Amino acid sequence: MIINDKVQNVLEWILCIVIAFVLAVLIKYFIGTPTIVSQVSMKPTLEEGQRLILNRLARTKKEMPKRGDIITFEAPSITGYRSSEEINLNTPIAQFNEEPKNWFKKFTYYVLEIGKNSYIKRVIALPGEHVKIENGKVYINGNQLQEDYLVEGLQTPEVVGSGVAFNDFVVPENCVFAMGDNRSQSTDCRAFGCIPLEKIESKVWIRFWPLDLWGKV
Repeated sequence: MIINDKVQNVLEWILCIVIAFVLAVLIKYFIGTPTIVSQVSMKPTLEEGQRLILNRLARTKKEMPKRGDIITFEAPSITGYRSSEEINLNTPIAQFNEEPKNWFKKFTYYVLEIGKNSYIKRVIALPGEHVKIENGKVYINGNQLQEDYLVEGLQTPEVVGSGVAFNDFVVPENCVFAMGDNRSQSTDCRAFGCIPLEKIESKVWIRFWPLDLWGKV
């Protein structure tokens, strides 16, 4: 079968597009990807509209983040509880109940991230550490956490909004406790519990917009 030049050119272009798409997806999922800050929960560290590059190598290597790291993670299915009877401080882990069922939905949700919501917060406590929020302060294993990244004088509310909170517990294995720097305007682990390692998507690496704030975060 002889393929004329026009058909061959079209096939070559299609092949190039497919290869470029696959490479882009692999880089985005395993190495890094740009994003735009769309929340106020990390003010003043990160402002709405700023553009970031996320490092996903840690997820690829399944590395536990460090205290102070700013991470992104999949938004839990339940982001708040109204009654203390709904939460269990012995297993304070966020709930993820809306898992895609088939391979195509998993691919579009986890890899292409279509219809997926994510949060950006700062890691406060690590597995096995006792967290207590009291009188506007955060205590880790009984010692007050020094948080130089917060606005001077900022208090950490024990409860966000009108619900109940996770504010006195031990972080489970393979989980982290994270909060936004804008404590009074952040829906975070105080409201929904700790984040399992497998739900952490990336670590914030570089801010590239605005240009005057270019640099490592």
